[in-house]
Amino acid sequence: MENWDEVRTAYQVARMGTVSGAADVLGVHHATVIRHIDAIEGRLGVKLFQRHARGYTPTEAGTDLLRVAQATDDQLNQLAGRLKGQGDDVSGELVVTSLGALSGLLVPVLTEFQQAHPDLIVRFLTGDRLFRLEYGEAHVAIRAGSPPDQPDNVVQPFLSLNAGLYASAGYAAAHGVPDGPGQFGGHRFVAHDDENSRAPFFQWLRKNAPAEAVTFRATDQKAMHDAVFAGAGIGFLPIWMAALRDDLVPVMPPQPDWASTLWLVTHVDLHRTTKVQTFTKFLKQRASDWRL
Repeated sequence: MENWDEVRTAYQVARMGTVSGAADVLGVHHATVIRHIDAIEGRLGVKLFQRHARGYTPTEAGTDLLRVAQATDDQLNQLAGRLKGQGDDVSGELVVTSLGALSGLLVPVLTEFQQAHPDLIVRFLTGDRLFRLEYGEAHVAIRAGSPPDQPDNVVQPFLSLNAGLYASAGYAAAHGVPDGPGQFGGHRFVAHDDENSRAPFFQWLRKNAPAEAVTFRATDQKAMHDAVFAGAGIGFLPIWMAALRDDLVPVMPPQPDWASTLWLVTHVDLHRTTKVQTFTKFLKQRASDWRL
């Protein structure tokens, strides 16, 4: 790209959603912002934004540009900090992605980290989709299962997440609890709606419980946990989460083949930036106190 000013302008328009918002951030007149957007769209031969009454929404091409520009902006800010002797500055956006089931552990850590760095904007993205670090969709990803093998990622073993099989006190009072897999046929279970889920405990359940016994299915981990709490059936919960409640009855303790390995993943281009290094060090320190 020949003109970084135009790319940076498009990046800020995508972030702020309006020309005036981008102009304020960049410290330029709104006419300059419009001129930059028109110029870069003309040069690329593609529309980067859909214009509407409320502002500007990135097109698919605009979203791709935003991801690359965000990663580049992070690197340039890091370089500027080093050149100015301010390499310990942590500001701008910090984008972290993980399984939603870890939010109870990660949100307090993210909040504490942000309080220590008040110029930081935290974006915590959860869900089953793998956010693409190579496109700047996230600075740090916490992933479960097999070691991530995407090229140009730095992958570090993080923790082992253990799960147990639990029932609510209400369910146990109404139905009792099974004494091992041999009695699973007489009970109701909560599980993932995707029969191909790679979670080791769901794979185990499919092998040990009749399909008709899985009577409550969901795609979201929080929904499955809430279903267990509500008494919809027996289900898997992280042991750290179960330890916070007094209305659960253990059905089976954690088994070795139910454990999920967690991986800390960063992209090689951003791995050594001050922001990523400061956060991952902080996260590892706080995680050492987790009882998983």
